[in-house]
Amino acid sequence: MTQTPTAQTPAPKQARARFTVPASHPMVTVLGSGDALLRVIETAFPAADIHVRGNEISAAGDATEVALIQRLFDEMMLVLRTGQPMTEDAVERSIAMLRATESGEGDGEETPAEVLTQNILSSRGRTIRPKTLNQKRYVDAIDKHTIVFGIGPAGTGKTYLAMAKAVQALQSKQVNRIILTRPAVEAGERLGFLPGTLYEKIDPYLRPLYDALHDMLDPDSIPRLMAAGTIEVAPLAYMRGRAQPTFTNVLTPDGWRPIGDLRVGDLVIGSNGEPTPVLGVYPQGEKDIYRVTAQDGSWTLCCGEHLWTVRTASDKRRDEPWRVLETREMIGSLRTAHARRYELPMLTAPVCFPEREVPVDPYALGLLLGDGCLTGTTTPSFATEDPELAEALEGSLHGVSVRHKGGPDYVLNGVKAQGDVVTLENPVTRSLRDLDLLGTRSHSTFVPDTYLYNSAPVRLAVLQGLLDAGGDPVTQADRTCRVQYSTASIMLRDDVIALVRSLGGVAYTRRRAAEGRAPGLAQGREVHHRHDAHIVDIRLPEDIEPFRLARKAEKYRMAGGGRPMRFIDSIEPAGREEAVCIQVAAEDSLYVTQDYLLTHNTLNDAFIILDEAQNTSAEQMKMFLTRLGFDSKIVITGDVTQVDLPNGTKSGLRQVQEILDGVEDVHFSRLTSQDVVRHKLVGRIVDAYEKYDSRAGHNGKQ
Repeated sequence: MTQTPTAQTPAPKQARARFTVPASHPMVTVLGSGDALLRVIETAFPAADIHVRGNEISAAGDATEVALIQRLFDEMMLVLRTGQPMTEDAVERSIAMLRATESGEGDGEETPAEVLTQNILSSRGRTIRPKTLNQKRYVDAIDKHTIVFGIGPAGTGKTYLAMAKAVQALQSKQVNRIILTRPAVEAGERLGFLPGTLYEKIDPYLRPLYDALHDMLDPDSIPRLMAAGTIEVAPLAYMRGRAQPTFTNVLTPDGWRPIGDLRVGDLVIGSNGEPTPVLGVYPQGEKDIYRVTAQDGSWTLCCGEHLWTVRTASDKRRDEPWRVLETREMIGSLRTAHARRYELPMLTAPVCFPEREVPVDPYALGLLLGDGCLTGTTTPSFATEDPELAEALEGSLHGVSVRHKGGPDYVLNGVKAQGDVVTLENPVTRSLRDLDLLGTRSHSTFVPDTYLYNSAPVRLAVLQGLLDAGGDPVTQADRTCRVQYSTASIMLRDDVIALVRSLGGVAYTRRRAAEGRAPGLAQGREVHHRHDAHIVDIRLPEDIEPFRLARKAEKYRMAGGGRPMRFIDSIEPAGREEAVCIQVAAEDSLYVTQDYLLTHNTLNDAFIILDEAQNTSAEQMKMFLTRLGFDSKIVITGDVTQVDLPNGTKSGLRQVQEILDGVEDVHFSRLTSQDVVRHKLVGRIVDAYEKYDSRAGHNGKQ
């Protein structure tokens, strides 16, 4: 019988290496107290003999092992030269990183020394740094990307490292605030039935975040930073509560609509006057509401967490950027040395409403609303001491001649065409009837919606007609010129204010009572005032001309117009109301709310951490991600194997990986049991559970 020769396994290649420790480093720093580090190395490389003589270390045995030992001591010396001590844990992790690189699992870009010497934050006598290769890549991803997901088991430092990066960003002034949030998932007891105040009920959910903060900041400074809004810690359900009552008006291209009626995809008006789509609508339930009033009388309603873009005189003087504050943060600090503290942004351009056809030239309509007789009982007429206005009116009205009757009075006669044998209705009368203006008097006239929500040139022309007829430039020493307009009609007063605000200006109003006023004179006889006068003081942006009448335009131009400004005057409680929060796509996240005030609910210049994200629903995750503002960074951490959501609710963290994987500037960092930095037993427990789940076919809750 012929025997088949068996193949013999070749003997492993042998090698020797020597490593000399510089005299500047005592051997105890390399070998550890009681040779503890040396024993870790010997245990990790059983196929090599390691000997120490004086300051020389030699290794002999398997060539691969010897090469790794040589690299290990090189990396240890690089770490020791930075002044950082080596620990047993650091040696074990260095060996794991070198073995991963040797086996091809790592990409070879980072060395153990680079990982172990990357300092994030030094606080209270200790330095926070990544301890594993995956942790370093996670930290690097936070620097490089706007949104980073840190996914892995408990104990891998996901939240702690994110918190350290947040504090680092705040201290280096890369962001103005830190927002820390967690979903509050009920564990056996409903939040509403737990004893204590709201914050006492939610405190257990947020305690890990507080503990991490206290590790990184002076504990005495934390209450001050939280009171100032620089650090906000809140459950996710309360984090999105930047809301307004459902009946609050928001400006859309078609006019005002209640915020509660808006849906995703609807258009609202942004700070540049342009339409911007609504990205999200989030009902908030009943909330405490405040009335925010500006010094020009404009006001709106919102909850205490609603956000406002503001700046102080100091910010402006130092050319600092606008800041974002919550409503409740400003309560009690609205004045500085008797001056209003918080300036609000204005529209940067007139609102863009769609252009509509109008039956009467807008400038002519403004003149008629200001000084016309529209009663319908007589031929329409116009009163002015400026023949220039009469000529402009005639040039703007088709088929009408403006005939001077005497003094300031002009009659608007229809022009008969050749061949007309039937007297036709006066064109002005017909147009006024179409606009529901026929029969109005000085105290009841108004600007029709067709003009009020028309293109900017149409709105400006109406305003110019009104101001040419009944307005005047008012000059003051060392101040820009304002415009004053007076009317007996409350509706026209409000419409003039709306026209001014829609063009980016401000308007103040006051009432002059009819009672007690000196009578006027008409043809030598006294005429008593029967209606109160409403005075409107107007300031428009410098690029908008309020007058066409030459004498007024010249006076306004010589005095210099412009510089409309708004400041918050008061914030007062206004009860409780059902509220809703919206998210818009505008670059600065601002939208126009009631009285042309600009507000928003997106977080700019913030470092935001969402912890325990596996317990968010899909809707909560979408809401949170769309809250991202400019110059902000979001880090989302979670463990997809530890979902505590009710049965049937899919984890938003599971779903978002399918949706956003591959999206630019979004990064997913995955950590494993090898990155656990707690007790070594924790990593073994994690591995055991993963094996059990794999064997039993369990993948965690959905």
